Amino acid sequence: MEYLLDLLKIILPAGAVLYGMYLVVMSFLSKDREKMLVELKTQNSQVILPIRLQAAERLCLLLERITPNNLVRRSNPSQFTASELHPMLLSEVREEFNHNLSQQVYFSEETWEAVRRAVEEVTTIINLSRQSLDGDASGMELAKAIFALSLERKNDAINFALKQVKSEIQLYF
Repeated sequence: MEYLLDLLKIILPAGAVLYGMYLVVMSFLSKDREKMLVELKTQNSQVILPIRLQAAERLCLLLERITPNNLVRRSNPSQFTASELHPMLLSEVREEFNHNLSQQVYFSEETWEAVRRAVEEVTTIINLSRQSLDGDASGMELAKAIFALSLERKNDAINFALKQVKSEIQLYF
């Protein structure tokens, strides 16, 4: 019995010391892990922030390029009939959008949805303008119809999408 008591006198303090060392080591490892996470986030933001800014620039450029005014001006409508210009404009909108599809990775669902709606709105304006014309209408007539419908709708979807992109980027500054 005395032997067991002597053994407990040795084991209990040793156990308390081991438990204390365990707590110290775990605390040290936890702080070291937090420090590494902070460094990783700092490095990550140094890499990702410029990419996000570039993505925002590309989305703003997309939205500006597909505004009906800019879209029609670049296509030189006087050289084409309405039936030739219509698919050309739709194709250009689709190409612009497809070229920037990867930018959705850097933005929230709401912002990307606003950009998608803006593209759909422009497509709708082009299609409705074409439907309102005769089959043998000129490209200039289609351009005028697009401008008129665009003014009527005030490009709200494009403006809203631009505001969404800009407000999301401002969160980082």
